[in-house]
Amino acid sequence: MALSNAISDMKSIDGEDFKRLGTSPILLRILILIITASAVLFASYWFLIKPKFAELENVKAKEITLRETFDNEQSKAANRTAYVEQLEEMKKTFNVMLRQLPNKTDIESLLVDLSQTSVASGLDVKYFKPETEVPKEFYAEYPIRISVTGQYHQFGQFISGLAALPRIVTLSNINIVELSEKKPAGAQTNTPANQLKMDLVATTYRYIEEE
Repeated sequence: MALSNAISDMKSIDGEDFKRLGTSPILLRILILIITASAVLFASYWFLIKPKFAELENVKAKEITLRETFDNEQSKAANRTAYVEQLEEMKKTFNVMLRQLPNKTDIESLLVDLSQTSVASGLDVKYFKPETEVPKEFYAEYPIRISVTGQYHQFGQFISGLAALPRIVTLSNINIVELSEKKPAGAQTNTPANQLKMDLVATTYRYIEEE
């Protein structure tokens, strides 16, 4: 009975009923309410909810990045004590190396040490010439060109003697050649057997003191 009444109300709907919604049949009012609610829900989803999905994806990606950053920082914080100890050890090592760099007044005594080391090794010093000092960031290089003659094992003693000096000395441009003298047939030479010549650049360093 109620269904037949609702169908009768639907058949009786006309254009004027939309102008008199307050007095229109209840079925029409329910239909309009459903359509309006559906439109509101669709608009809310399209303009309010859907953009939030893209924002949510961005937040998830940002969360992953922040987690990675947090893990890295946490790892650094966990190893901070080891880093501090390592930094202190590096500072000590650096200070020790700085003390190995002579100041301006020690260069002359260092030149004497180099010369005496070559003589103590049994080498014959042919050439010993300090070059022009080359300034760097906080230190200066002081190259010295040296040419000596002797036996191969004497060269080894000379290098070991330089390594034992309390100052830093580096060697470069090392060139070793065998000495030979041209002589007439049957004549004797004054050059000992296996006599060698070694040319090198010994570089020491000077700490540039701050003004």
